[in-house]
Amino acid sequence: MKYPAVAAAAIFSVLVCSGAPVGAASLLDKAQGILGKIGGGTGTSSGAAALGEAEIGRGLKEALKVGAGKVVSKLGAADGFNLDPTAHIPLPASLKTAQEFLSKFGYSSLTDDLELRLNRAAEAAVPEAQSLFVDAISQMTLDDVRAIYDGPDDAATRFFQNKMSKPLSERMVPIVDKSLSQVGAIASYDAVMGQYRTIPYVPNLKANLTGHVIEKALVGLFHYIAKEEAAIRNMAAARTTDLLKRVFTR
Repeated sequence: MKYPAVAAAAIFSVLVCSGAPVGAASLLDKAQGILGKIGGGTGTSSGAAALGEAEIGRGLKEALKVGAGKVVSKLGAADGFNLDPTAHIPLPASLKTAQEFLSKFGYSSLTDDLELRLNRAAEAAVPEAQSLFVDAISQMTLDDVRAIYDGPDDAATRFFQNKMSKPLSERMVPIVDKSLSQVGAIASYDAVMGQYRTIPYVPNLKANLTGHVIEKALVGLFHYIAKEEAAIRNMAAARTTDLLKRVFTR
C-alpha cells in the first residue's frame, strides 16, 4: 500500500512549514519516526506478508470452500443452470444433428425437452456433489502457496481446476447418473433417438449424457468460484470468516 509513504510526506510538509532549522534528511527521519509511533512501523511489509505459508494455504482453501458453497447454492437452485447464460448446458454436439433433422419434421420439442432435463440433472447433482468439492479442496496440496497467493484474482481456483477436475469428474459419475434418471433425461433421450431413427438415411448418433453434464457443470462451477475468489481478494465484505480477513486483508 502507498498510505505510509503518503502519510510520511504529509508529516514532512508540516515540519517544513513549522520553520524548524534542520536539514531535509533530518526532517524526513522525524516524519518517519512520528509515523512509526502512530502506525507501529513504516516498513512496506503488510500484515499478510508476515503470515506463514501454512496459514496462507489454509486461507486459500477457505476461500475456495466459501466460494464453492455460494456457487452450489446459486447453480443448485431451480433454473440455476438452465437460465444462466454462462452455466447453461446445451445439447451435446453429437445431438445437434438430431436436433436439426427433428426440427424439420416438427419434433423440435423433443430436443428442447432433453436440453431442459440436462440442466435439471445438473441442478439436482451439484448440491449432492458439494461434499466432494469440500473433500477435494481439503486434500489438495498447494505446490507454491506464495505464487498462488500473489497471483491473479482467480489463481487458487484455476490451480484447483487443473489439479482436481479429473478426480472430481470420476467421483461425480454416480451422482449425475442418478440425477439424469430422476429428472427424466434418460427417457427424454430415448424419445429423441427413437423419433430420430424413424427418419430415413440419417447418420448414426450417440451421446454420453453423463460425461457431457459433468464436463459442462464443472465449467460453470469453476467460472463462478473464480468470481467468488476475486471478490474475497478484493472486497472486505466478501471475507466472511476470521481466517479470510486475516489472510486477505492487505
